Amino acid sequence: MTEISIKEGGFLIVNKPLRWTSFDVVKKLRNISQIKKIGHAGTLDPLATGVLIVCYGKYTKKIEEIQAMGKAYSGTFIIGQTTPSFDRETEVDGIYPTKHITPAFLEEKVNLFRGVIKQVPPQYSAVKVKGKRAYEHARAGKEVELKTREANISKYEVDATRFPELSFDIHCSKGTYIRSLARDLGVALGSGAFMSSLVRTRIGKFSLDSAVTVENIKDSEDFFKFAQQF
Repeated sequence: MTEISIKEGGFLIVNKPLRWTSFDVVKKLRNISQIKKIGHAGTLDPLATGVLIVCYGKYTKKIEEIQAMGKAYSGTFIIGQTTPSFDRETEVDGIYPTKHITPAFLEEKVNLFRGVIKQVPPQYSAVKVKGKRAYEHARAGKEVELKTREANISKYEVDATRFPELSFDIHCSKGTYIRSLARDLGVALGSGAFMSSLVRTRIGKFSLDSAVTVENIKDSEDFFKFAQQF
């Protein structure tokens, strides 16, 4: 690719704030930079934080390339409870037993989800069904049929020190739903589970350590100061 100036195109690694949508971040940066051609490479749910890569100008052509990169996440699951959205967006709708879950039993079931797996996206997800996002149908009280997808989980480690809260560290392929991993682990354990927190710590080689907060981008000068190319 011919070298281009940073003002013609690049990307920013942003630490998405809690309760912001990914588009909220894009909208904010568009207003600050006055750049119309700008978008993000991989959606993060409002209740998740962490790495969101925002591309602008000629680098918007790299969005698909970045989206295809592997991801890393950390966070927590709550074992023994379920919610319709598989996270804290909705209220707990089920309580399940956990006394039978030993460390060995937990490790046995976690191991089922390492490697190439099949999973169904959550009803409260951004998957498009009949021209609308699945979460739009779900929030209207309608359940839609979602197709099974393949995901590759290259790392799935858990820490049950504060059980029934479970801390996790997951490395996975594009399109993996961590909320679905929570639901499926709960079922495998003969109990229930939902995701109580989520941080995306890495996309490809771009890590949270090098991310900038939205608050630190106050004007167009800041925008280009934090912009990068590869």
